[in-house]
Amino acid sequence: MKAYWQLTLTQLRIFMRNRQVLFWTLLFPIFLMVMLGSFLGGGNTMSVTVGVVDQDQSDESKILVTALKKNQAMKVQEETKEDRALGKVKKGDLQLAIVIPEGYGENTGDENPASLPIYYDETNAAVSQIGLQLVNGAVDQISKEKVGYKPAVVTEAKGIETLNLQYIDFLVPGIVAMMIMSNNMNGVAGQIAAWRERGILRRMQGTTLKASTFIAAQITARLMLNGLQALLVLIIAQLIFGVDVRGSWLTLIAFVVLGTLAFMAIGFIIAGIAKTPESAAPIAGFLSFPMLFLGGVFFPISNMPDFLQPVVYALPISHLSHALREVMNVGAAVTTLGTEMLILACWAVGAFIVASFTFKWE
Repeated sequence: MKAYWQLTLTQLRIFMRNRQVLFWTLLFPIFLMVMLGSFLGGGNTMSVTVGVVDQDQSDESKILVTALKKNQAMKVQEETKEDRALGKVKKGDLQLAIVIPEGYGENTGDENPASLPIYYDETNAAVSQIGLQLVNGAVDQISKEKVGYKPAVVTEAKGIETLNLQYIDFLVPGIVAMMIMSNNMNGVAGQIAAWRERGILRRMQGTTLKASTFIAAQITARLMLNGLQALLVLIIAQLIFGVDVRGSWLTLIAFVVLGTLAFMAIGFIIAGIAKTPESAAPIAGFLSFPMLFLGGVFFPISNMPDFLQPVVYALPISHLSHALREVMNVGAAVTTLGTEMLILACWAVGAFIVASFTFKWE
C-alpha cells in the first residue's frame, strides 16, 4: 500500500512540474472552450432578416409591416427602394424582400386577393423556406381578420417550458470528454513509452513492485487529475457562460471514471505496441484526431453521413460525450444511460485484457 501511494504522488508531482504538459492538458481545453463559446455560444438561435419596401404607404400596408415586426423570429428592415432591397438579397444581407405595391390597401377588401411579391435567396433554401412560412403566417392572419373567417376547429395554445440550450451547453461536455481522451490515451502512451526507453520500467520490474500496484497508482493519479480538470472547466463554464449541471454529480463522476479507465487501457495498448516515444505520439494522434470529429465533441453525431453512423457509435468517445451531455444538459439519471455505461465498461475491460498481452516492461 505504501508503494501504491508513493507512485500515485510521484505521478502527480511529475504532472505538476512539467509546465508544457500542464498547459496542453489543462489550460488549452479551457482556452478552446472560452474561444469557441465566445464566438458560437449562442449558435442555436436563428432569425430571418426581411426587407420591406412599402410603396403603398396606406393604413393597410402599415398594419402588415407591424404584423411582420411582431414576429420575433424575423428581423424586419424597412427599405425605401425596391432595387436596393433586391440588391441586398443578392448579396446575402437579406434573406427575403417583400414589396408592398401601390394599391395594396384598396385591393385587400376585394374578392380578388392583393398580390404581395416576396423575393428570396434560392441558394439558401432552408432559411428562405422558413422565412416564407413566417411571412405567409402573418399574411394569413390578416386575411382571416379581414373576411371575418370563423374556423371550424379552434386550437388552444399551451406553452411549456423548454430547455434553453445553446451551443456552449453542447460544447462543454464535449470539451470534458476530449480532455479525458487526450490525458489518458495520448498521455499514458507517451509517458509509458518514454519510461520504457529510459529504463525506468525495467528498474521497477527488478523490485518487489507488482504490476497491479503500478497500474493502480497510474489510474488513481489520473483520476485525480481528470476530476480536477473537469471541475475547473465546469466552474469556468458556469462563471463565464452560465452552464449548469442539471443532473447528478455522482452520475457525472461515474462517467468520468469510466472514460478514464477506457482511454487509459487504450493508452496502455499503444504504449505496448510503440517501440519508442517518438512512435507512440503519432499512433495516439492517428487514433485520437478522428475521434474529435467523429465522436460528437464539436458537432452533433446525428448530422454526420449515414455510412459513418456505425463507426461513430462504436467509438468510446461518442458514448462518453453523449452521456456527459445527457447528465449536464437534460439531467438524465444513470438508469437511462445504461447503454453508454455498458459500452464504456466493455471498452475498459476489453482494452485492459488486450493491454495485458501487449504491455512490456522493457
